[in-house]
Amino acid sequence: MIPVLVVAGVALFVFAILVMAGDMLVNIGGQQVGILERRYFGRGLPEGRVVAMKGEVGVMARVLPPGLHVLPPFLYKVRKQPMVIVAEDEVGIIESIDGRALDPGRIFARRVTGHDTFQDGEKFLMNGGQKGTQIDILPPGQFRINTYLFRIRVEKALIVPSGGVGVVTARDGQPIEPGRLLARHVDGHTSFQDGEAFLISGGQRGPQIELLLPGRYRLNKDMFSVDVQGATIVQANQVGLVTAKDGAPLPSGELVAVNVQGHNDFQDASAFLASGGQRGPQYDLLKPGTYYINPLMFDIKLDQVQVVQRGEVAVLVSNVGKEPERPTTDERLAHAQERYVVPAGFRGIQAEVAGPGVYYLNRWAYIAYIIPTTNLTVDWAEETIVSDVGQPGEQRVQLFNPLSVISRDGFEMKVSVKVIMRVRPDQAPLMVAKIGSVQNLIDHVIHPMIDSSFRNQASSTEAMAFMQDRAIEQEKAEDRAREELEKYHVECVRVLISQIILPKELMDIQTRRVIAAQQQAMFVEQQKAERERIGTENTRAQADQQINLVTAQIGVQVAEQTKQKTIIEAEGRARAVELEGNAEGTKIRAVGEATAEAYEKQQQAVGQQNLFGIEVAKAISTAGLKITPDIVVSGGADGGGGIFGAFLAQMLAGNRVVAPPQLPPAGPTPPAA
Repeated sequence: MIPVLVVAGVALFVFAILVMAGDMLVNIGGQQVGILERRYFGRGLPEGRVVAMKGEVGVMARVLPPGLHVLPPFLYKVRKQPMVIVAEDEVGIIESIDGRALDPGRIFARRVTGHDTFQDGEKFLMNGGQKGTQIDILPPGQFRINTYLFRIRVEKALIVPSGGVGVVTARDGQPIEPGRLLARHVDGHTSFQDGEAFLISGGQRGPQIELLLPGRYRLNKDMFSVDVQGATIVQANQVGLVTAKDGAPLPSGELVAVNVQGHNDFQDASAFLASGGQRGPQYDLLKPGTYYINPLMFDIKLDQVQVVQRGEVAVLVSNVGKEPERPTTDERLAHAQERYVVPAGFRGIQAEVAGPGVYYLNRWAYIAYIIPTTNLTVDWAEETIVSDVGQPGEQRVQLFNPLSVISRDGFEMKVSVKVIMRVRPDQAPLMVAKIGSVQNLIDHVIHPMIDSSFRNQASSTEAMAFMQDRAIEQEKAEDRAREELEKYHVECVRVLISQIILPKELMDIQTRRVIAAQQQAMFVEQQKAERERIGTENTRAQADQQINLVTAQIGVQVAEQTKQKTIIEAEGRARAVELEGNAEGTKIRAVGEATAEAYEKQQQAVGQQNLFGIEVAKAISTAGLKITPDIVVSGGADGGGGIFGAFLAQMLAGNRVVAPPQLPPAGPTPPAA
């Protein structure tokens, strides 16, 4: 019986030992942390404390690391928690529920050392750790942290992408100086990743003048808020006009801030302020490229580059530079200038123009007036009339309605006019000084001048005379335009009257008058043509009978030679008779017989009628008489008409005719007398 009781007692004792050993032994895994709570036999927590230190009752600040731990039974309670893991692209934001109070004016707890990245809660509290959000953060890694004492919030690290900037606002620090827009620059905070260094260096609360460039940043997002915006990109054929929102005030009378150096195209705002940069529009500008500029400090406005084409110049008006000396009234009138044309470096209209090219021009510092230097055309005409009008090198700059003028005799006329002018490059600044622009010149000088000029000219002449004297009227208008435009340093090339439209009733009268004159001229020409046709027909008839005329001429020559031969032979016989002693009568009879014989042969050759005409013509020609007109037209088939009649007429008129035409015999040859 006794051995049984002994065995039972030993068993009960062993069981009790095992139960107590189970409460005393605690195993913490490799990825765990043990949160320890002391339940009995210790001091109470001081006022304001919520986490127990060594020897105090409550949840302990220290933790149990991985491994087997022996604890007094029923004295401690252990809760196992996983380790805090912060990935490579994350940060851990820490808040302590216990510690000293924050310093006055501070929002975040100051840094304390020796707590092994918040893994030693007791050291944190012993070294003066403060309650609240900690300024330090947890970097990537695994941490055995008392999650009762420290509340951990894991967030993504800040990534500023390529082509972007991070605009930072600090929630703690010193106040910004009065009159300043942004917090001043401080060093040593490693792009705001070291909040404690930021505060120690005197970092100020509010928007920061510094930026975060593209990259990844592990910063306290409770301490610094970051607004990621796009970088400033100036495209090709653009310029960036910069306006500073902070800096020294502009001097009175200045429109553009003074040029300062060392700010790296406004990417270093602190250097800009340190160099005396002024608030307002800046003289410097941004050329094409990508710029990391703080948009809280600088406002960028994109503008197009200034392009001066061929056939143009740019007259620049400078808003910066030294103030020129004011000329006297006499000097200003002598140069016909109402504003100033100045050399480079002075404020005003620059004497030197910019030729064709591309210019990165700051339109706040310089105003460019593009002035064409080729021929400019101003038209007063209907669009359909002038749409195809123009010479190479000309450009039409304005189109007005045709001029409506009243003539002296009360007719309304529509006049289409073209004015061609040119501004020489060296005269362009003077033109701008005088009138401002080509458009002002057209609106306030050329248009009123041309309208007045043609009204005055039309009122002094009749409508029809105005049209007929178009060249004279055009010359008058051109002379006046040239004289007037010279006052504005503009060359008048030509003034042309393109078209004059008279009233319909006046044009109808003129049309009928012209038609009547044309008809009369046509009748005169027709009469002249008929006379020429008569002469042509006569010439054609003579040409048609040319063979007959030549035959007759040869026949006359043969008859003449025969006559001379007969006479000579008769004279020879007469001489022989005379020598033989015959009487004078015999001689005369011999000559007469010879003459008769010759006449008879001529009659046989050309006929009696034709021979008669030849003798008469010879007599008249010998006497030098002209009793008939140069041309005779007749008809009929008798002996006085036809071809022989024409021949006789020419003989009577004194024309040289070699021989009459050869006609066929009309009948038997009459016997000789």
